[in-house]
Amino acid sequence: MLGSMRILVVEDDKKIASFVVNGLKQSGFAVDHAPDGEDALFRAQTIAYDAAVVDVMLPKLDGLGLIQQLRSRGVRTPILILSAKASVDDRVVGLQAGGDDYLTKPFAFSELLARVQALIRRATQTLDLLTREVKRGPEKIELQPREFALLEYLMRHVNRPVTKTMILEHIFDYSFDPQTNVVDVLVHRLRSKVDPAKAILHTMRGVGYVLRPA
Repeated sequence: MLGSMRILVVEDDKKIASFVVNGLKQSGFAVDHAPDGEDALFRAQTIAYDAAVVDVMLPKLDGLGLIQQLRSRGVRTPILILSAKASVDDRVVGLQAGGDDYLTKPFAFSELLARVQALIRRATQTLDLLTREVKRGPEKIELQPREFALLEYLMRHVNRPVTKTMILEHIFDYSFDPQTNVVDVLVHRLRSKVDPAKAILHTMRGVGYVLRPA
């Protein structure tokens, strides 16, 4: 299965590129390497990659510019951003540019591999922000606006716990009482539609919720 999956690694640092490329190959992936943004832009439009690992600081075309161009041209390849910048603002900018996940340098290869695998698994559960269409495999799932907003929010924080307060602030009006059960009700409705087996959307008692793709 993995042998048929192809990953694009976009990194100009030769040591980091070799580390990531060799690690992914040893994990069973087919891997292409692009040393700059322009080369990556051409490759990503020519080959249907299962995922891409993109450094931010690149020659010719920087990583965020690359991602923005790919998204504007309809390329939906899941993208893991690599960056030495670790602030919340930098992460937000990366995700808003069209990245799907963000990993700061230095990093352990085991974490990079886990994040790449999670991106590929998520790609089988499609969420289209323009048409607001959700699919699980070939099946379409009808969601109400707040159910859709919650799913999008959880997918952007995959494998990271989100608290009820975070959900209230992101999806609901601030006037809601934090003690209300409106979040529990919304999560229950979403889970009944997209995860009736309770395999990916988990409740963390005393914390909140976390989306962990199976």
